[in-house]
Amino acid sequence: MRKVVLGLVSAVLVVLAVSPAFALDKAEMVALLKELDDRQRNSGDYNAVVFIDAKEKGKTDVSYEAVIYRRDDDDKLVILFTQPKSEAGKGYLRIDRNLFLYDPSVGKWERRTERERIGGTSSRRNDFDESRLAEEFEPEYVGEETLGKFTVHHLRLTAKAGADVAYPLLELWVDKATGNMLKAQDVALSGRLMRTSYYPKWQKMFSEDKKAEVYFPREIQIYDEVEKGNKTTIVMRAVELKPLEDSIFTKAWLESKSR
Repeated sequence: MRKVVLGLVSAVLVVLAVSPAFALDKAEMVALLKELDDRQRNSGDYNAVVFIDAKEKGKTDVSYEAVIYRRDDDDKLVILFTQPKSEAGKGYLRIDRNLFLYDPSVGKWERRTERERIGGTSSRRNDFDESRLAEEFEPEYVGEETLGKFTVHHLRLTAKAGADVAYPLLELWVDKATGNMLKAQDVALSGRLMRTSYYPKWQKMFSEDKKAEVYFPREIQIYDEVEKGNKTTIVMRAVELKPLEDSIFTKAWLESKSR
């Protein structure tokens, strides 16, 4: 009998050890994702100057400068490269859920997938666009964990049917105290880890259109988990929440920037 009791106690302890101590339920997880989305979304327009440093193993480091234009209400996005000179005029346009690349050296547009490496770096479209986590993913609670000095909620997200995302699985770590996303991992359907991203700095600005604060990552550090040694750092500067001309979100406008 003593062995049976000890066995039951051990089983209970194992269950307690692997179960999240303060697990969020489905409604709470969805609310958390919606909060992450809403904090980064502006009711009006958004533009920012972005610096991108790309390190590739065995190659000379390359630094890029680009301007980001967003209209969140219409899901529109423009990424226009301004530096280095060899990349100036190259740009991406996201409209009607389609991503297009314009290369001024050949004067042609090409449709790209969500896995497109922006400018050949480890960055993707979603690193510059508005957040759509609640719209595109179903959450599962992994547990409350410690990430450095932070206590975080660890969520495992699976892409919803029909969602156009770079990878179908996403691991997410959200600071319990501030609600800021601190770490994300993109995972292929096979279970292979593709990218790890860290968000060490967040900044907020008051939006007149939204009548609330808008948050954006001041810095993103992206590690390529397939091509080890490759790292991309994105730094957002000169962020503005002012109305933009409708013409900016067109192919004609992007083409005009390379002339």
